[in-house]
Amino acid sequence: MRKLSIIILSLLSISFVGCHHHESEEHEHEHDHEHEHAHLQLTAYSEHWEVYAESHPFVVGESTELLVHFTFLETFKPRTEGSVRAILTIGNEKISQIAESPCSPGIYKFSLTAVNEGNGSLIFVVDGDSLTIPVDVYTDEEKALHEAAEHQAQSSNGVSFTKEQSWKVNFATEQCRFEHFGQVIKTMAQILPSQGDEQVITAKAAGIVLFANDEVVVGKAVTKGQKLFSIESSNLADNNLVIRFQKAAAEYERARNEYERKKELFKDKIVSESELLKAKAEYESASIVYENFRQNYSDGKNVISSPLGGYIKQIFVQNGAFVEAGQAIASVSQNKNLYIKASVQPKYYNLLSQLAGANFKLTNDSHVYSLEELGGKVLSYGKATDTENPLVPVTFQINNTVDFLPGSFIEAFLRTQSENKVVTVANTALIEEMGNYFVFVQLTPEFFEKREVQIGITDGIRTEIKSGLTGDERVVSKGAILVKLAQASGKLDAHSGHHH
Repeated sequence: MRKLSIIILSLLSISFVGCHHHESEEHEHEHDHEHEHAHLQLTAYSEHWEVYAESHPFVVGESTELLVHFTFLETFKPRTEGSVRAILTIGNEKISQIAESPCSPGIYKFSLTAVNEGNGSLIFVVDGDSLTIPVDVYTDEEKALHEAAEHQAQSSNGVSFTKEQSWKVNFATEQCRFEHFGQVIKTMAQILPSQGDEQVITAKAAGIVLFANDEVVVGKAVTKGQKLFSIESSNLADNNLVIRFQKAAAEYERARNEYERKKELFKDKIVSESELLKAKAEYESASIVYENFRQNYSDGKNVISSPLGGYIKQIFVQNGAFVEAGQAIASVSQNKNLYIKASVQPKYYNLLSQLAGANFKLTNDSHVYSLEELGGKVLSYGKATDTENPLVPVTFQINNTVDFLPGSFIEAFLRTQSENKVVTVANTALIEEMGNYFVFVQLTPEFFEKREVQIGITDGIRTEIKSGLTGDERVVSKGAILVKLAQASGKLDAHSGHHH
């Protein structure tokens, strides 16, 4: 019986050793298989371009094919034409190749064979920009594959979003900023017309006001000198415009003839110089009155034209109403320069002297406009309040380049100066899920990690990040929701590369 137990134990030991040896061989086989598929993920940026290259590791004497993606940073769209030069430099040895055009939009193919091992660089020259990426060349392919696998981007919370996908949608990435970010005062503001940008049209004589046509309405675009109204007074007993015009014409003719007559008499020394000058003054005065009537008087009516180009902002009278001389008829605005008047609680008064700028958001528009984008400036802020209006007014002047509507209300984010620097990201980079905030951090231009962050204050365009980012990362700034949807569609292998 004892011998039987010993035999069974021996068999179990042999079986365990055999199984363990088999598992070890399987693990090594899987590890080697994983290394076989390892590839380099190379990224570089210039002022204008993003370059992302994929290739097998560089091995001496072996031809290495590279698929290189070129993205124009201004639009985050692919480069669709033109040549690109690739230069592999190891020591004093340089291998260069030119791809005359992309093999598909945004993608260029190169085939480079290294002749020396060591540390080197891969340089891409595109439109005068040089983008340099450090690379290593090996003599041992297994070591090259192992090193590539070690440096390959991976994350348990990562998602693949290929360049072809990002090129087709509104997508962008940006470097996190480490910048001065002061306190932000969020409030409401009203858009008001600039004083020099608006003019009131007044009646030049008493009478019945008549509209020029049916298109004289609020909001109608007008040009300088365009006829808008006329005033009819021929049927009035007092201050009849027809009679006044006739008197002005008669006085003009009388004064002109008298002046001409005395000019001739002065030549013969019959009248004195003082009499001549008096006649001249009467003639010039009558001429001014007559010309004013003649220019503004047509068909028995006083014509009123727009004093400037713009649009009709308000009409104060009805067609056919009686107006007195000097009475306001309408107002015309150019709508080029506007005021933005924000109202701030008195507790922020001490911060107003530190205003560094402002951002504005229309209630029906997701875009936030900075004061700099609108060519604006801070004009003033109130130094006192009263019981009727306990808020402190802050006034900005802007160029109306985005067709703001005077009188409407907008959200305002007043930015103050600060000596403290914080990490910030664009508001469009943030994804909210049940009160928690996340960003997608770029590990490669085609692989992103979803990371939770703690947010601080926002100025409507950028938000302070209190934790979760160091400031060295690059994050998805446009299209983050699309990356989230790609992640939700199914978890992808962190080692999954992008092969064309």
